[in-house]
Amino acid sequence: MKRVLMVAYHFPPLAGSSGIQRTLRFVQHLPSFGWQPLVLTCHPRAYPRLSDDLQSTIPPDTIVRRAFAIDTAKHLSVGGRYLQALARPDRWISWKPAAVREGLKMIEQFNPDVIWSTYPIATAHLIGAELAKRTGLPWVADFRDPMAQEGYPADPKTWQHFQAIEGVAMQRAAINLFTTPGAARRYRDRYPEARNRIEILENGFDEDSFASIEHHPQARGPLHSGLITILHSGIVYPSERDPTRFFEALGQLKAVHSQRFDKLKIRFRASENEETLQRLTSIHALEDIIEICPPIGYQSALAEMKRADALLVLQGANCSEQVPAKVYEYLRAKRPILCLSSEGSDTEDVLRKAGVTAFAPLDSLDQIIKILPGFLASVRDNSASLPDPTRLSSASRKGRSMVLASLMNTICSTLGAASPAARPLP
Repeated sequence: MKRVLMVAYHFPPLAGSSGIQRTLRFVQHLPSFGWQPLVLTCHPRAYPRLSDDLQSTIPPDTIVRRAFAIDTAKHLSVGGRYLQALARPDRWISWKPAAVREGLKMIEQFNPDVIWSTYPIATAHLIGAELAKRTGLPWVADFRDPMAQEGYPADPKTWQHFQAIEGVAMQRAAINLFTTPGAARRYRDRYPEARNRIEILENGFDEDSFASIEHHPQARGPLHSGLITILHSGIVYPSERDPTRFFEALGQLKAVHSQRFDKLKIRFRASENEETLQRLTSIHALEDIIEICPPIGYQSALAEMKRADALLVLQGANCSEQVPAKVYEYLRAKRPILCLSSEGSDTEDVLRKAGVTAFAPLDSLDQIIKILPGFLASVRDNSASLPDPTRLSSASRKGRSMVLASLMNTICSTLGAASPAARPLP
């Protein structure tokens, strides 16, 4: 069996981020396709919030090493302030020295065939690049989403760090992975010399996780008996998922058609921006409609999706080349979906191909007002379109793992880095 050293910040017991799912499910499923994962992550002290709900899903024989790391904003701030130089390219740059040392030890001990590192914590790519440089092992840079974008990161020096990191990856990595066609297209145009080393590997849903909630105590019945409940599960970013126009539309429609909205609930679960949601709720007098709920465990979150009457996607025009990882779980939950995103975005494309029909631009008050009453009526009378299950088979996390294994096999074959015969781990 071949081995892959996986450098990832997002890994249990980190709580509250769907980014965990990509690495975790690769760790679960890659052995089925001939690859043994070796995980190099950071010490849990560097995580903003911890939870044990996914610990049991890590295969018991998985090698996991946790290198020293701190969060600059959490551990090095004075009066809520810290030196920006200590947080570039991100607040976990302290992870790099110990991770490189630990990674070299793992490489010497376990002799992996490939190094894989994953964004959106840019330091992970710095670690992957350094380990590849020192050992000569092929490197897979899993970008997921674009790094240096117009206006992001806002800090010019951080932007320069991001640009430098992606430039190194495009020069040195055997494969650079992105989760959407738009992101891959952008980087093929930006780095034509790396065009043939840029691939698409989308996110997905974990079928085993959905199967396990069939008997979950919270997987039965509506969220609110006699009411229509629309759920947004996950972070509401102030810019990338700005809900301002959505709240404004709700306020105007409620003022004109109060009876149509007296049995509506909009639930925001684990938004991480409660103050923004509370402010908008107050401005538009939506206290009887909006629910702001704290994070819950992963299995409970999936069960909640299946119980919701409908699901809400928010994705701004500044993220038109990205698809929220939650979208694939929404599709598997097989509930009506209201998508507020930019026209022609990758998010809209994924949902349209799955049979979703309710769309409006996130920043268009008029379009949201136009579509919302009809969508609510279709949910109320059970005529809303549902995602087509026959179009979801290729979106399983196991299927994505098979693709990753195939790509890494190609790397080993092409570069002459084929692994020695299978042997037990020390």
